[in-house]
Amino acid sequence: MFKKVGAGTVQKPRQRRRIMIRKNCRLCENKIEYVDFKDADVLRKFQTEKGKILPRRITGNCGRHQKMVAIAVKIARELSLIY
Repeated sequence: MFKKVGAGTVQKPRQRRRIMIRKNCRLCENKIEYVDFKDADVLRKFQTEKGKILPRRITGNCGRHQKMVAIAVKIARELSLIY
């Protein structure tokens, strides 16, 4: 819905800014240095039901741990430890 301001000009409505709530990395909090591909229970927490890897913005992982999780999931898939 646009507002008419004056002689034929149209003003866009103000957009609301989203407040970003920062999530803490669960792996950093638990002081986990290495994500092991053999630990299938931990890796399932970072996957959807279809087996896709969840992104950082949803899991709250830091970049270092997200990369480790992604590599561990891919290795575990090849060895058919997870689906």
